[in-house]
Amino acid sequence: MRDLPETVVLLREFVRNPVRTGAVAPSGRRLADVLAGAVPAGGTVVELGPGTGAVTARIRRRRPARHVAVEINPRLARLVAARWPDVEVVCADAADLGAAVADGRADAVVSSLPWAVLPDERQRATMRAVRDALSDGGCFTTYAYVHALRVPAARRLAALLADTFADVSVSPVVWANVPPAVVYRARRPLGR
Repeated sequence: MRDLPETVVLLREFVRNPVRTGAVAPSGRRLADVLAGAVPAGGTVVELGPGTGAVTARIRRRRPARHVAVEINPRLARLVAARWPDVEVVCADAADLGAAVADGRADAVVSSLPWAVLPDERQRATMRAVRDALSDGGCFTTYAYVHALRVPAARRLAALLADTFADVSVSPVVWANVPPAVVYRARRPLGR
């Protein structure tokens, strides 16, 4: 699987389980750069849903001291672990990310999770885990495809971000991605 093109690997995993995988192609470089932009050099970053590692590669360029990747799909988790031996890969649900950083808090959490297909309670559980794992000065980044912004689950995500963080911003549309997407940046966790 390591030698197959990323698009083929992800498409195959999507066909096996579309809800768990959520995407048919890896994030484009421009989207990955925007997502990874909040990762501080020398800090701790948790990456949720690394898939084949398109965003992982951009995070590695930021030179975090610690990089934990939480991937629910065992095949994709093995792929990321093989490609980046210095990344701590945990095969688990993102809602359990607290166990991955139990010895401290993350300076950044970068998510490629398929929020638009997650049921309400799973969105909430995952967002609570992100809030609890993030340092007070940390940043959470995630994205949504422009064409799906009006889908109820995508609207729930936007509302959930506003309820969980004091500062939420939305990037301009990343038109170079297929499909185009916006990136949410959330800071200052509330309610801990």
